[in-house]
Amino acid sequence: MSQASKGKLNYRCPACFMRDIDMDMFFDPDKKEYYCLRCSFRGSEERVLELNEQARYRYKRLKMRVTDFGEDNEPPVFAEHRRGEQ
Repeated sequence: MSQASKGKLNYRCPACFMRDIDMDMFFDPDKKEYYCLRCSFRGSEERVLELNEQARYRYKRLKMRVTDFGEDNEPPVFAEHRRGEQ
């Protein structure tokens, strides 16, 4: 049985990442797909990139703080959070 090898780039498993677990995926050259040893997620490179992009979209404002909620139908105003500030 062949050893698992990491691909050219270390992709994070999207299923584990959604549960706040940082797990690298491995590449199977025979099947040309990435897989996770922890949760048994399998997918092509395109599928992995698509799901990781969804995670980036979901957490893009993680380090931002709302400074003003604005009036109705106005978007909120965000500011970069600085460490040590309340």
